[in-house]
Amino acid sequence: MTAASATRRLRGWGLVLFAAALAAQSCIPRSWAQVSAHPAGELIYRAGILPSAQPLSGVREPNLPILGAEAACMNCHRRSGFGDVEGHIKIPAVTGKYLFSPRGYESEQRRLPVVDAAHSSRDAYTNETLARAIREGVGPDGHKLNYLMPHYALNEADMAALIEYLKSMTPVRSPGVERAALHFATIVTSDADPTQRRGLLDVLERFFADRSEAAFAGTPYGQVSHGKISANRRWQLHVWDLTGPPEGWDEQLHAWLLREPVLAVISGLGGRTWAPIHRFCEQAELPCLFPDVDLPVVAEHDFYSVYFSRGVLLEAGLIARGLTDGKTAPGVGRVVQIFRSGDIGEPAANALSAAVTGFQVLNRPLKAGNVERDLAAALRDVNRRDALVLWLRPKDLEALARLPAAKSRVFVSGLMGGLDSAPLPPAWRAVTTMAYPMDLPDKRVIRVDFPLGWFRIKRIPVVDERVQTDAWLACNFLSETLDHMGETVSRDYLIDSLEGRLDHVLLTGYYPRLSLGPNQRFASKGGYLVRFAEPEGKRLVAISDWIAP
Repeated sequence: MTAASATRRLRGWGLVLFAAALAAQSCIPRSWAQVSAHPAGELIYRAGILPSAQPLSGVREPNLPILGAEAACMNCHRRSGFGDVEGHIKIPAVTGKYLFSPRGYESEQRRLPVVDAAHSSRDAYTNETLARAIREGVGPDGHKLNYLMPHYALNEADMAALIEYLKSMTPVRSPGVERAALHFATIVTSDADPTQRRGLLDVLERFFADRSEAAFAGTPYGQVSHGKISANRRWQLHVWDLTGPPEGWDEQLHAWLLREPVLAVISGLGGRTWAPIHRFCEQAELPCLFPDVDLPVVAEHDFYSVYFSRGVLLEAGLIARGLTDGKTAPGVGRVVQIFRSGDIGEPAANALSAAVTGFQVLNRPLKAGNVERDLAAALRDVNRRDALVLWLRPKDLEALARLPAAKSRVFVSGLMGGLDSAPLPPAWRAVTTMAYPMDLPDKRVIRVDFPLGWFRIKRIPVVDERVQTDAWLACNFLSETLDHMGETVSRDYLIDSLEGRLDHVLLTGYYPRLSLGPNQRFASKGGYLVRFAEPEGKRLVAISDWIAP
């Protein structure tokens, strides 16, 4: 990695939610999380905002000014304070114990968790030398720090607030971390598909059992093996099945977390909404890693919830690109969208309406009733110059067989319709383009063969390949990340470590590439527009390049 590219990447980490933090004087909601004892220093560190509500300012060599969110300390040193390693550049840990521990501190070093970016070969900082480092970029031994370290303009009071906050950032273990076990939850909503639920739990339970068996075969509990705290602790899975309507889920989640404290939520399964779970995890500062939901919450400035993709909202972006590029659907006048009221196709249709300009958009929701009759009514005046967008489930797509094929260009949601198993009638296939927010089947074969082989070895029935593959991937990412974290197991560091490692993962399942970073909560960023190759069968042909809306 070149110095210039490192600088660009680190600067990119500065996109913190400045306006919200300025208004609230806080970067995160806290209903369950511990309130910081040093809010002024936390605001400087996380948001780049001074106690006066003015933006933090600094200068990075060579004379590059930075301001506000871009200047926030956590852009480089991460939210956890444990730093980062990017290529040959080490961004050091800045929590108090690492900063103020002296060179060659053997007895103290044994009590400090190991992190990649810890420095043990320099003198300990004092309040005075740390203030000099922050203002002038000079280390405790008088040597110049890396040019990436800005020189900050902080008065004495603001400097004291920041230093006290750094001292308070101690590497403590999170709830759900016990001497003999690591506890995790998976969340299943009341409207989730029962077959998918069983397939998901088959994968999670077997993966957790394997990890626990490996722990029993390793070193005694409580003793770290090769610096990997997860290597000698069994993994305990808690299944939080939510009941009733979404309005009651928050209360249930609070009760679950009280009874069963966990380090993180792993995978999970949703139906029409995931918003209450997303909101709860952000408020509780509880990592929620890769739930299987086709309508995730788009809140890139949140921290604790990460997803594989935007789901149907990504599909809306793909279709919008197809409508506006002039090639997939030339000469379109109107866009007619058909969806079921209350299903995830409704917000997807709204997203597409907002994404396309210059088109008349007609939304035609279907209500409970005669499917064939309602579809016929919705299609009554669709003509050749229209683009018809179907946000429909397989049962509704099957009903199209009893209706004449549309004369217009048709777009269909792959996620809602069943992807390459979508039951589109042959006559409709000829005019239909499918939004496909993942890699093409022939390109992902090798990557998907790994989890499928594991399913065969473990005798796990494959009832939904995508859901089960995603669950396996989520567990695999969690396992590799925990092993990388060594003895330091905290919720913030878990997210920080996952962000740093996902770029280098080779087994990405249905997705060609996965990556995360600050203000990036969706690991896969794009997809294709495809069509069926023949009147029958599952073979798909891409009619676009990879699109990242």
